Amino acid sequence: MADDAPKYVAIITDGNGRWASARGLPVAEGHQAGADTVKARLRDAVEFGIRELTVYSFSTENWNRSAEEVTALMRMFSQRILGETPELKDEGVRMRFIGRRDRVASALLEQMDWAEAETAANDRITLFVAFNYGGRAEIVDAAARFTGGDEDDFRRLLYAPDMHDPDLVIRTSGEQRTSNFLLWQSAYSELVFRDELWPDFSREAFRAALDEYASRTRRFGGR
Repeated sequence: MADDAPKYVAIITDGNGRWASARGLPVAEGHQAGADTVKARLRDAVEFGIRELTVYSFSTENWNRSAEEVTALMRMFSQRILGETPELKDEGVRMRFIGRRDRVASALLEQMDWAEAETAANDRITLFVAFNYGGRAEIVDAAARFTGGDEDDFRRLLYAPDMHDPDLVIRTSGEQRTSNFLLWQSAYSELVFRDELWPDFSREAFRAALDEYASRTRRFGGR
């Protein structure tokens, strides 16, 4: 991997609903297509030398969507975890889920715990799945347990203290905002916004985003 390539990448996987609507499909089909894209780009990430990939799969605000859509999403998450964890385990992927545990069905929580345990020994790449996640919620939850200290002490109270700050945050669908994603961790991340809807985010688009990152100079507040 080139020295200027990012090791830690996070993606706001936006546009599943619009992708489905443009094709006259139910929104659930857009989410299924989006999940397929996550799997494909995860494999690309391994080839690109990325060590951690974090995807924004379900936010704390997404509960406000229709009951039908939320139910379909929960069913899909369950099916994907059960069906794909053995394959990801064989491919050396370590899975981690970050986010609040409330409002999530106990059966799904058990499946998430199972997937983490099954893949815990893997070290080829870590896939962080931000599920029932909000950046403000994460900070509030950490602050509620914080008894004092410095930034490192506070960081140890985040959902995944071992997660590296992302070098690069990508957002698809043409929107240009971070939408409450990794607010603490992305303080100095480079941001790349792509016009593709998430299901259309190809290997070539991923490579282009990494190339854009490589063309920048990171100063972290210096000159």
